[in-house]
Amino acid sequence: MIIGVPREIKIEEFRVGITPFGVQDLVQAGHRVLIETNAGAGSGFPDGDYRKAGSEIVDKKQVFSLSELIVKVKEPIPQEYDLFTEEQALFTYLHLAPNRELTEVLLKKKVTGIGYETLTKDGILPLLAPMSEIAGRMAPLMAAHYLQKFKGGSGILATGASGVKPAKIVILGAGVVGTNAARVASNLGMETVVMNKGTERLQKIDEMFMGRVETLPVTAQTIAEEIRAADIIIGAVLIPGARTPILITRQMLGTMKTGSVIVDVAVDQGGCIETSRPTTHDDPVYAVDGIIHYCVANMPGAYPRTSTLALTNATLPYVKIIAAEGIRKAVQTDPIIRSALNTYHGKIVNKALAESLRLTSG
Repeated sequence: MIIGVPREIKIEEFRVGITPFGVQDLVQAGHRVLIETNAGAGSGFPDGDYRKAGSEIVDKKQVFSLSELIVKVKEPIPQEYDLFTEEQALFTYLHLAPNRELTEVLLKKKVTGIGYETLTKDGILPLLAPMSEIAGRMAPLMAAHYLQKFKGGSGILATGASGVKPAKIVILGAGVVGTNAARVASNLGMETVVMNKGTERLQKIDEMFMGRVETLPVTAQTIAEEIRAADIIIGAVLIPGARTPILITRQMLGTMKTGSVIVDVAVDQGGCIETSRPTTHDDPVYAVDGIIHYCVANMPGAYPRTSTLALTNATLPYVKIIAAEGIRKAVQTDPIIRSALNTYHGKIVNKALAESLRLTSG
C-alpha cells in the first residue's frame, strides 16, 4: 500500500503522523511511505531520518495524489479539502461531530474516514488515550498559569502557600483526561474534586487517590454548587463520536468567581461549556463574564516530541493492519478497525456521529 504522511498545517501544530521508526516497520513490511518535506521537523525528526528509514520525501500534492491511505494527526482543515481524491482513506483524529463542513467534504469525496478517537478495543479507546493523558496532565498546569493576575486570572497561586489555602479545581469527567488532571492537581496540592456521571469510575478514583481527591456525581445541582467555589474547572467529558453535552451554561458562569479559569479539553468534540469555542496555541484564551477560557483544540501539540512518540506507539499497529489487509477488507472484516469508521462510500457509518449532525447513517 502507498501511505502518505502530510505536514500538519493547523496553527502551532508540530506533531507528525508517523515517526521514522514507524516508517521503517512499514517499509520492511513491503509498503511505500511518502512523507511531506519537513513533516517531522517540529517533532525533532528531520527529513534525513525518514530517508534512512526508507521513505520518499515529496511535496504535499504528491502525498495526497499518490497515496491510498493518508495518516495524519489532526482533522483536515479547509486548505486541505481539495487535496483529497475520490475514495481515498484517511486515518487521523477526525472529531467530526462539531464539524459538519468537513463531514460533508468526506461524504462528497467518498473518503473512508477512520477516526483515532472512536477506535475501540476491549471497551477502551487506545488511540485517544495517549493524547488524553498528555492533555489531562497539561490542563491543571495551563489553568494555574492563567490564574496569574496579569493574565486576567484571580491572582490565586494554585498550590497555595504556608497558611494560605490552595486553589480548588473541579474536574468534569473521570476518564483518561480527568484522571490525569486529578493526578497532577492533587500532587500540586490543589483541593481536587472529580465529577462523573457513572459511579464506577468514581470508585476507581477513590481507590486510586486514597481519599486525596473528592468524588461527586454529575447532576445539575452538584455542578451548580461546586463551580461557585471553583478557581479552576477542567472539561474532560467524552461521548465517543458524539458531540459533548453542555454541563455548564452561559447563565451558570455568572455564579462563578471572577478570574476563575476554565480549561475545556472536550472542545474538540464541541466542548462541555456553553461558552467554549476552539482556540489556538498562539491565541489560547478569551474571557466571558470575567471567566478565563482556555480552549486550545490541540493541546498535546505544544509538546510534539513526546506526543508524536506516544501517538505512533499507539497507532502504528492499526496502520499496519489497514496496510496489510487493504482498506476495504480491513473496514469490513476487522471489528476494531470498523469501530473507528466514521464515513464510508459517501455515507456516515457511526451512529453517534449521525445523531449529532442529524444525518442518516448508512
